[in-house]
Amino acid sequence: MNRIDPKHALGLFDRFDCEVNGHGFVIAAHQHAFQRLLGAGINLLVGHVRRHYSDLAERAADTLGNIALVQSFARLDQEVADLRSVVSRLLAAQMPVLSWWALAVVLTRTATTLTVLSIIVVGTILHINGQASIGEMVTFMSFSGLIINRLEQVVTFINGVVSQAPRLREFFEVRDTVPAIRDMPDAVDPGRLAGRVEFKNVSFSYDARSMAVDHLNFTAMPGETIALVGATGAGKSTAIALLHRAFDPQMGSIEIDGDDIRTFQLAALRRNIGVVFQEPLLFNRSIADNLRVGKPDATDEEMRDAAARAQALDFIDKKFEGFEDHVGERGRSLSGGERQRLSIARALLKNPPILILDEATSALDADTETKVMRALDEVMKNRTTFVIAHRLSTVRKASRILVFDNGKIIECGTFDELVAAGGRFAGLARAQFMVTEPLKADAP
Repeated sequence: MNRIDPKHALGLFDRFDCEVNGHGFVIAAHQHAFQRLLGAGINLLVGHVRRHYSDLAERAADTLGNIALVQSFARLDQEVADLRSVVSRLLAAQMPVLSWWALAVVLTRTATTLTVLSIIVVGTILHINGQASIGEMVTFMSFSGLIINRLEQVVTFINGVVSQAPRLREFFEVRDTVPAIRDMPDAVDPGRLAGRVEFKNVSFSYDARSMAVDHLNFTAMPGETIALVGATGAGKSTAIALLHRAFDPQMGSIEIDGDDIRTFQLAALRRNIGVVFQEPLLFNRSIADNLRVGKPDATDEEMRDAAARAQALDFIDKKFEGFEDHVGERGRSLSGGERQRLSIARALLKNPPILILDEATSALDADTETKVMRALDEVMKNRTTFVIAHRLSTVRKASRILVFDNGKIIECGTFDELVAAGGRFAGLARAQFMVTEPLKADAP
């Protein structure tokens, strides 16, 4: 069996290099320049395509999420036409990218083919001149094919990175985003708080032009129920949002049990606060999973007790799968009152020392509202409760009522005290038929 002398093989590769390198270098140089030009152009075009994909996803989600609005206003044809318009813009942006990729693939394959043909031609010439055997040519072509295959894999990888560059850029932008509300370096976990809340000269503005809340000063003791009433945009929800650090005040401080809430770990602070929002927020999961958001380790008995106190157990038991029944996207398989009662049950299950009810009974009928308020009266004991309400019937039993106007507290007192004072609150109470108009004396 003939064996190839290593020195002879090395000389063979040298001869091949001399002949092939010239052609290969020219081909590689042109391909490299093209790839650089292609990469710059593709990166820009792919960024446009990704933005169109985002527009399409946002438009579709917006339309499907408001399908009831689309149907009630007979906008189905218009929304479909708008979606088609977005898709047309997407395709118009996509076609140049596909053309660039097609050209890149063709040129890459062409360069590979020309390289192989160069090897064959040079090998044939060397064989004719007696400088290389057929076996040596086959060996070199196999070696070259291996290298070319690896280079093609590298090119494919680079192309993939270029195509995904906009998405990767967005990912790292989100990953590197520093939240505006975050823990201080020396933040502590206070454990379970007693619930004494104090606003000290608190001011906050969304746009630096007008104050959403302006120099708020009040104290809520554990066990007290503080009602916040006033017109829409008066600053009620903003004040409560500052309490659970959706924002931080630009002036003043909020203290719980004598400590500034900014000195607490954010997660620890929010574990001590339960919120029932005006719009019920539910996951597309089972009823049990939604309730356990408030307490992940809650037992079945604890969930049933919380549901019963929130007047939700009756409708849950009527479900085919009970607590394992799925509520649908954003709870759409439930009525508005059922969704709100689940939100209340979730807050009760959490059992926080501070409870926030943001129009918590606004979606309930009068009979259910009475039952829920009766249950909440029991739950509010020994905990600080803030009630944001427009319906004054829900705040009659509040320990104190704060009347907001343009971000300021303009009146403070109990229901009877504020009605007797005859101010802004008394006017609201008369408008909602909570009190009767004073009788006017007959003219003489």
